[in-house]
Amino acid sequence: MKAIVLEGADRPLILKEVEKPVLKPGEVLVKIKAAALNRRDYWITAGKYAGIKYPSILGSDGSGIVAEVGSSADKEWAGREVIINPGHNWGCHPEFQSTDFKILGLPEDGTFAEYVKVRSEYLHSKPKHLTWEQAAALPLAGLTAFRALFTKAKAGKGDKVLITGAGSGTGSIAVQLAHAAGCKVFVTSGMGEKNFDC
Repeated sequence: MKAIVLEGADRPLILKEVEKPVLKPGEVLVKIKAAALNRRDYWITAGKYAGIKYPSILGSDGSGIVAEVGSSADKEWAGREVIINPGHNWGCHPEFQSTDFKILGLPEDGTFAEYVKVRSEYLHSKPKHLTWEQAAALPLAGLTAFRALFTKAKAGKGDKVLITGAGSGTGSIAVQLAHAAGCKVFVTSGMGEKNFDC
């Protein structure tokens, strides 16, 4: 299969042929239809992220179709359109991650490939009203924004919420979620042209 691979620090990403992932029970193979670039991917390519390994197939966010399943227990996923939750092993406490928490795309190979291997517990059906690209761009930034607003900050209708860096992926989703929840939203951004109309 083809994948975009980071082979070393200060080296460009390259498109190359790599081995197709081999599945174990509980895992599925997703044929990627769209993958989203996350700020995390940039920091990894710049060598400024913890636990970098080479070679790596980056990409935390993705959407696609389940092409293969590793066991009959997951056969209901076969052929389904899915969004991948890239945050693995969050743990049992809703307010903070476990020491085993990791994000798809490092250390495990990510979505910048034709196929990605994922445990079936991290799949969710793709909403029909979203395009492949919209679905791919939602998971990591969306979950981060949701947890910050509602799990940690307990934001609710009528609350005043300040969102810093509102032009970022996470910030722009946080603005939309807070507005939808009935919060009074205030924003800051490093660039004046990043305006929001809520």
